[in-house]
Amino acid sequence: RNMSSAGPEGRKKMRECEGLIDSLVYYIQGAIADHEPNDKATENCVCILHNLSYQLEIELPESYAQSIYMQRRNISSNDKTPGCFGTRSRKVKEKQQDTPLPEEKSNPKGVESLWHSTLIRLYLSLIAKSTRNYTQEASLGALQNLTAGTGPMPFSVARTVVQKANGLPSIRAMLHVSHPAVKKTAVSLLRNLSRNTSLQSDIAREVLPDLVSVLPEGVPGSEIACETAVSICYTLFNLTHGSSHNARLLLSAHGLPKVIAISMNDSNMFSKASRAASVLLYSLWSHTDLHSAYKK
Repeated sequence: RNMSSAGPEGRKKMRECEGLIDSLVYYIQGAIADHEPNDKATENCVCILHNLSYQLEIELPESYAQSIYMQRRNISSNDKTPGCFGTRSRKVKEKQQDTPLPEEKSNPKGVESLWHSTLIRLYLSLIAKSTRNYTQEASLGALQNLTAGTGPMPFSVARTVVQKANGLPSIRAMLHVSHPAVKKTAVSLLRNLSRNTSLQSDIAREVLPDLVSVLPEGVPGSEIACETAVSICYTLFNLTHGSSHNARLLLSAHGLPKVIAISMNDSNMFSKASRAASVLLYSLWSHTDLHSAYKK
């Protein structure tokens, strides 16, 4: 677990170690099957996988990059970078959101397991069944890492979490735990998921009222609470920016007074939260059909 947080070279060596990832996944599967999601070894396994999934899209070997980015349709005849993660244009990335990954392998090995739906479902099971804060946070954090990029893999993982594995109820429950780091990571994951336009209606329906309910009434009480408030505001921005219906949901959940209160606080410590709330307000005002409702 300590070694897996040793930086890019350490992650690379551990991902390449034959049988290591498979063993960690196997252990977690056994712990869940035996109804023992709270043991320390499971926590360690999940924390290792969480670390190994960090910056995975950027650090994958070229051979995996090429297979992951194999397109079902040609994006452009003059695009010469099929395996490069960081050099694609914004238009290409936007098109990739709607491009499915190649068919999943039924028996993934090694690094392939890190983004496979089997492990995604294990993380969601641990979020739902474990009561260990570190296990919950690491499971949420692994999913956050896997959904952090802009290519087909993060968006495929996001679709699996939201639509195939029905993960939103488990993530929503984590918004209401008392542990601030677990709550913060759950919100960060939702922020990543909400970037996928095809999932926004599902996310808004399932968790938008909960996001509003955990938004502070005014100045956040600590730095981690401030970071959580920032992520909530940007998640709400993603969900409402292109949807008047979702903006009305925020309004009916009594979110507007909270957002206004946060936006009006301009102290140095909480300036990020104030800025995020202001960006959200500016976006909400773009829905001209809601102006009269806002004024009321």
